[in-house]
Amino acid sequence: MNRLARVGGVQELLRWLSGRADGWAGLLHDDGTVLHAVARTPDRTSAAAVTLASDGARELTALGARSFTLDRGQDTALLLPLDGPPDPGDARVPVLAVVTCRPLPDGLATLLADVVMPLAMCWAAESVERKRRRVDLAESRGREAVLHLLMTGQLSIAHQVAGALKPRLPDPVQVCVVECPGGRRDEVAKVCADLSGGRSWIVRCPVYARHLILVVPAGPGGTEPRLGREVADVVDDCVVGVSEEVPLSDTATGYRQAFHALAVARGLPVRHARFGSAPEPALLVGAEGAQWADDLLTPLLTYLPRRSQDPGSQELAATLGSWLAFSSHATKHLKIHRNTLSARLRLIGELLGRDLNRLADQAALDLALRIRATPARAFRPAEPGKGVRSLDEILRRPDVREWAAQQLQPLRRNGGAAEATVRCWLDCEAQLAPTAEVLGISVPGARKRLTRLEAALQRSLLQTPSARYELWLAFRALAVAGVTDAV
Repeated sequence: MNRLARVGGVQELLRWLSGRADGWAGLLHDDGTVLHAVARTPDRTSAAAVTLASDGARELTALGARSFTLDRGQDTALLLPLDGPPDPGDARVPVLAVVTCRPLPDGLATLLADVVMPLAMCWAAESVERKRRRVDLAESRGREAVLHLLMTGQLSIAHQVAGALKPRLPDPVQVCVVECPGGRRDEVAKVCADLSGGRSWIVRCPVYARHLILVVPAGPGGTEPRLGREVADVVDDCVVGVSEEVPLSDTATGYRQAFHALAVARGLPVRHARFGSAPEPALLVGAEGAQWADDLLTPLLTYLPRRSQDPGSQELAATLGSWLAFSSHATKHLKIHRNTLSARLRLIGELLGRDLNRLADQAALDLALRIRATPARAFRPAEPGKGVRSLDEILRRPDVREWAAQQLQPLRRNGGAAEATVRCWLDCEAQLAPTAEVLGISVPGARKRLTRLEAALQRSLLQTPSARYELWLAFRALAVAGVTDAV
C-alpha cells in the first residue's frame, strides 16, 4: 500500500483497492461527482455502481457521518470521507467509495480504514501539483499575451500587463529564438533564466512546440550575444538565433531576425548565430510609401462589423499579420479554429480586393503592415502631389533598388542555379510540389536545395516566418528597374 502511494498515487491505490474488493472503487465529491474511478472487475463498470456510490456520498454528507453503508439489490457501497487537508482550490473533502457484492470480502472494512490516510496524502499532494500547474499555465499565458501585444505594437498595454510579472520589460532589446531538444523546453527555460540572471523575458512559443522566445536587455548592460553562446554550450542539441538590437516597440522585427538567424545556426557547429545586418524594407519606402500603405489598408482598418460579436478592424488586422507570418500555424498563435481563420481571411480578401493565395498580394500586404508598424518619425513628410498608387512606384526608389541588390547578392555569388531555384519557387507561390515539377526534381530534392540556400541567404525560407516576401519584393524591385526579368 505504501509503495503504491509513493509510485502510483491515487489512481494506483484505487486500482489495488478495487481488486481487493472485487468491485468498483472511486473518489467522489460530496455532491456525488466522480473524481477518480477504477473497476478491475468488468461487471462492476456499470452505471449502477456509479449511481450507488454517488447516492451514498450525498447521504453521508447530509448526515455528517464518518462512515456510511448503502445497500441496493445485491450490491453494497461502503463510504468514508478522506482525512487530511482538503484540495487547496476546493474546500470540500473527497469521499472514498467502494461498491461490491454481498457477502463482503473478509476484512474489507478494516482495509478501507487503513487505506484512507495514504489515499488522503496522495490526493493532497496531487492537488498541490494541479494547483502549481494551473499557476504555471496562467503565468505562461500571461507572458504569451505580453509578447503578442509587443508583436502588434501595443506597447502601453504590454507594460500594464507585464507590471504584474517579472522582470520589467527592457528597452532596447534583443530577441533570441531557442530551439530546444524534444521534450526539454521547460528544462531549457530554467537554464535560460539562470544564465540571464532573471533579466530576460522568457516565453514558450505558442506556434512551435520546441521554441522558446527570449526578450533580453540590449546595450552596454545587456546579456547578448553571450547568452546565445552559453545556452548552446550548456544544452546539447540546442540551437539559438539572435536578433540585432531593436527598440522594444519593434519586437516583431527582432523576432523575425532571430528566426532567420536560427535557420543559419542549424548548419553551424557552434549551434548559434546572430542576424546579419540588413536594412528593414519598411524604412526605405519614404513618406510616399507610408501613404501607399495607408491607402491599401484603409478598407480593413476602417471596417465596422455588422454584429458586436464579429471581429473588428483591429482583430482582423492582427489575424492578417499572424497569417502572413505563420501561415496555417496562425491558428495556434491566435488560439482560434482553422474554420474561423479561413472565414476571417475570406473577409479580409474581400475588403482589400486582394487574392490572399497569390504571393504577390501577400508580399504587398506584409510590406504595408510593416510600414504601418514603423514609427511615424522614420518618414519625412511627403511632398504635395507625390503620392503613389502602386507598389511598383515604391519599388523604383533608388534606396529600395539598392536594398534589393543587397538581398539577392548571396544568391548570385552561388551561381545561376541558386537564383533560378529561388525564382522558380517564388513563381510557384512558394509551394514545394509545383517547384519540384517545374525543376524536374523530386519534392525532397527541392526541399534540400532551398535548405542549402537558407545558409547562403542567412534567412529562413521553408519555415515561417519566411523570407519569401522580402525575396519577392527584391526580385520585383530589380524587375521594374529593368535590371532583370520580371517575377
